[in-house]
Amino acid sequence: MSRASSHALKRPPVVTPPEPAGATPFPELAVAIEGKRKRGRGAQSNASGRFEAEARVAFDDGWQSLDDLPPFKTTVSLDTSRKIITRNDSPDIGFDRSINPYRGCEHGCVYCFARPTHAFLGLSPGLDFETKLQIKPDAPELLEKELAASGYEPRMIAIGTNTDPYQPIEREHKIMRGILEVLERAGHPVGIVTKSALVTRDIDILARMAKRNLAKVAISVTTLDPKLARTMEPRASTPTKRLEALKQLSEAGIPATVMVAPVIPALNDSEIERILDAAAHAGVKEASYVLLRLPLEVRDLFREWLMANYPDRYRHVFTLIRDMRGGRDYDSQWGTRMKGTGPMAWMIGRRFEIACEKLGLNKRRSKLTTDHFIKPKRNGQQLSLF
Repeated sequence: MSRASSHALKRPPVVTPPEPAGATPFPELAVAIEGKRKRGRGAQSNASGRFEAEARVAFDDGWQSLDDLPPFKTTVSLDTSRKIITRNDSPDIGFDRSINPYRGCEHGCVYCFARPTHAFLGLSPGLDFETKLQIKPDAPELLEKELAASGYEPRMIAIGTNTDPYQPIEREHKIMRGILEVLERAGHPVGIVTKSALVTRDIDILARMAKRNLAKVAISVTTLDPKLARTMEPRASTPTKRLEALKQLSEAGIPATVMVAPVIPALNDSEIERILDAAAHAGVKEASYVLLRLPLEVRDLFREWLMANYPDRYRHVFTLIRDMRGGRDYDSQWGTRMKGTGPMAWMIGRRFEIACEKLGLNKRRSKLTTDHFIKPKRNGQQLSLF
């Protein structure tokens, strides 16, 4: 007879003083999961969400190795939200509304700043975020209803700002394609961010929308090193596939942007110029970058990943991160959270700008229009005679 045990621990009380920059909250709860159980996943652990009263921690009681437990498999459940458009008033991002067809992301990017949102579902921002996914199959219908509302005023909708709309399960569920069909019929502008070459599946719709200045696509290329990409973004498209996708989008007349995001000091910052050069040769005309962000649980998940995969760089990476974040692991201040501060952040910014200038990138910025917007007809609404 064999078994593995799991114990529930009460959360430690909230400490009033701020934690030291290098401290790990609840270190006894961040139990690394090894072996085949997490093969093809990004996070190293699966600690309970921060809102849970108890935290369950697996440990081997001697009867059976934890590595013999079943591997983490992707499971999909329904999200029953009644609205699909999310609003924000952040002053340092270029959109005020967005759509997320999925919760969680199977790409498993270890640095993903959206991981903490899984805690709101009572799940772990660790392995749960990339294995326990939720889908919104009614998203196209909900979107059409919201666009038809009497008080709706069109502005660009951003898709892919939280989790990737073209993650692997999109192949089966096609929710993103349904959303694009609604937006095309309504003449509504959309900006897409993704790490997946699956976006090329929808070139037919995107090309038609782009002819009317209704669509643009940004693809994040974090590294050209396939080994680093596989370790850091285990289920996202390979760097080569992403560059090929940028080429196909550009050739189809769809405004394409390469995003060097995130820039991680002492890990991929040396590749900025090479990534931009490769993207420019693929036909891209615009580029942007974002500095690594480590909010909430992401900090400790990224720390675990570094220790497991690049232990020799751990201290150097975090020293540079703190140099760019005012001595902290993360600074959420608007206006600086995307680019950082200090000499290192300034140098990264200047390198990026110089490379873009040499390659002729960002000479012009594509602008989308709302001139073609037509409210969808609601069920039962009388059609116009003229």
